[in-house]
Amino acid sequence: MQTKILLIYTGGTIGMAKDYGDQSLKPFNFDNLLKQIPELALLDCSFDYYSFDIPIDSSDMKPEYWINIAETIESNYQNYDGFVVLHGTDTMAYTASALSFMLDNLEKPVIFTGSQLPIGDLRTDAKENLITSIQLASLQKAGKPIVQEVCIYFEYKLFRANRATKINAENFDAFESPNYPIMGVSGVHLEVKENLLWQKKITGNLTINKNLNADVGLLKIFPGMNRSFIESVLNAPNMKAFIIEAFGTGNIFTDQWFIDLLEEKVNNGIHLIINTQCAGGMVEIGRYATSDALLKMGAISSFDLTMEAAITKAIYLLGQNLSKEDFRQQYESNLKGELRHHFYNN
Repeated sequence: MQTKILLIYTGGTIGMAKDYGDQSLKPFNFDNLLKQIPELALLDCSFDYYSFDIPIDSSDMKPEYWINIAETIESNYQNYDGFVVLHGTDTMAYTASALSFMLDNLEKPVIFTGSQLPIGDLRTDAKENLITSIQLASLQKAGKPIVQEVCIYFEYKLFRANRATKINAENFDAFESPNYPIMGVSGVHLEVKENLLWQKKITGNLTINKNLNADVGLLKIFPGMNRSFIESVLNAPNMKAFIIEAFGTGNIFTDQWFIDLLEEKVNNGIHLIINTQCAGGMVEIGRYATSDALLKMGAISSFDLTMEAAITKAIYLLGQNLSKEDFRQQYESNLKGELRHHFYNN
């Protein structure tokens, strides 16, 4: 029996076609998908597609659209064996990370993909990304999907969604996973490394959590920062969580006014989260003296989260109306394979 895959087009370059008259990019007509990519007829699966009424440029993506994608998956969940989400590359890692937290008891693949060039372009990367994403979504063993989590597939590589980050705006090889191995490779053979897939206990039917709160601030520190700028950012009204993008393993400059300001925020109930500017490695608050103050004030560690996962996890957890201690416990826990720390092996 053929597997059935649903393509969900949200917007982005992969769904554009070049008008060779005026050289502009215009939305692609998916009714002509087989005409543009006849290789799809060779796939051992069937697929349907669903498109947002108005395609969203990935720069305009926001939590309300994350909810739309999740609802589309939920409403079609029983009718399809897997889902391929076509999305612009700029914020793909944010959306895919958010979906990984929002979808509970997921037992089917949700594969995000896109392209750097439009689907009708002569040198496009869209065809391979789309074809292989559909293949990955249709892979089964003993009647069950092999992949049962949210992933990103791009340029011959399969990534865990909440471990991936966009690293290049021009190359086809646009994504990387700095702190977790690549979970699959498309070469002569399509190889999925099953030992790296997210292993979780299913406790019921698929559910989606629509409660999101984007009252999250982000401050990247650098040498010689202007005090008034930092104060204006950290004193922004209605913020419930702040992520400090720190140096190295979570180090900050130790001017007393900066320490006092951060401590004031923590005492006022703000969740202070420490991430690192480094692509690889992890936050270890207290490892060096320059992060001792953060340890004493009870700052939350991002460990080895990507910035995309750090932000979307905060948005997700803020929506759950958790106590300060529960927020910290959940943020520092490995909910969907997004982080490792001293107590986890993956």
